[in-house]
Amino acid sequence: MRMKPSKRPLKTEDTISAVLRIGVSTSLVLLTLGTLLAFLPPNGYGFDRSEVSRLTGAGGAFPRSLSWLLGGLMHANGQAVIVLGLVLLIATPVVRVIVSTVAFYRERDRVYVAITLLVLALLLVSFVLGRSG
Repeated sequence: MRMKPSKRPLKTEDTISAVLRIGVSTSLVLLTLGTLLAFLPPNGYGFDRSEVSRLTGAGGAFPRSLSWLLGGLMHANGQAVIVLGLVLLIATPVVRVIVSTVAFYRERDRVYVAITLLVLALLLVSFVLGRSG
């Protein structure tokens, strides 16, 4: 009689690796899709030199609010999709630290829980200081 091999529980390293792979891969897909959408007609920047200033000029449509981002995503705006990809890319390491904290807590490894909580606090402080500066 053959027994089914039991699934081994995911190791902490496997979980962290999956979070990083999924985050970076999804971000890459969003950045690529957003770039394609940004340059396709009818709302794309096209190939006319006068349209480049619309993208790079001082009055360029760079996101300034969450409502802009949500509205842009609802209308398949290429810039909004790119911004979502960048936000996901920035959030991936933060999610990795949170997942690490939970994994170390489940393993009852207090030292690593403390270290990862410190790293998370430093990340959050850097975001707050970066926003204010």
